Parts: sequence; C-alpha cells; structure tokens
Amino acid sequence: KLTVDSLIARRHKPQTYQEKVQHALDVVGMHLQEENPERIDECIRLYTDDAVWEAPARKVSYQGRDLIKKMYLRVFNGVVDFEFTPVERFATPDRVFDDSYASFKITGDAFENCPYPIGTKVKMRLIHNFHIRDGLISREIGYEVWRRAD
Repeated sequence: KLTVDSLIARRHKPQTYQEKVQHALDVVGMHLQEENPERIDECIRLYTDDAVWEAPARKVSYQGRDLIKKMYLRVFNGVVDFEFTPVERFATPDRVFDDSYASFKITGDAFENCPYPIGTKVKMRLIHNFHIRDGLISREIGYEVWRRAD
C-alpha cells in the first residue's frame, strides 16, 4: 500500500520515464486523498519547502508549506458537504493535469477573494496543473470555474 512515507522514500531512485510518470500520478493522487482536516500534515509533506499554491481566478497565491496549510485549514473550517468528483487525470514526469468537480456549501470565511457569499452552494469545475520537482509538488495551480449549484 502506498503511503506518504513510501512516496517520499522512492522519489530519488533511478526510474524509467513511465515510472517517473507513475510517481507523479501517485504523488498527486495521495495529495488529493490526504487533503482533509485529519490528514492535512501528510498532505503538506508532499509539497517542496518552497512550493507555491495559486488560484489565478481569485488572484491568490501562497508560498511555502506553512501558508499552504493555513489556506487549507481555512477552507476546511468554512465549507460543508464537500464532494470531489474526478473527470480525468494524466501526467508527464514533471506535470500532472487533473480535471474534476468540487461541490460544497460555503459556511464561513473559507476562500480569499471568494466570488460568492456565505450560504451559497457551489459546483466548481476545478482544473489543477501540478508541477512536480524532485518527486514532490512544487507548484499547484487551481483553475476554478465557480457556479451556483442551486
């Protein structure tokens, strides 16, 4: 079974192109799996120390593991009924593209520059471009298309 520890441990082993692609897919898959309040520290370990997380539509960018973790905790504390629905995912050794839907209800100050008020049910098309460096996520760009779910 894959774990954060095993992914981090295997990132420096010589690998074929296909193995590097699979590692990138595994890192992103584990990141998304661990992206919850109970496992956020494991999720954050999959970023490089100088990682950048950004959402261009909201004009926000967070650099470093500490700020990224604070951003995630803010989201966790300000939404309910979060549901993630994958559409497709593919990769090269240094990029992972992930297309999905995220559905949730905003219950608090969850998002910096949020386009909708508290109480809104959202169905967002969310496209991620993950940059992989040294076997970890060095940049995560979330292209968000916000829509009311009502």
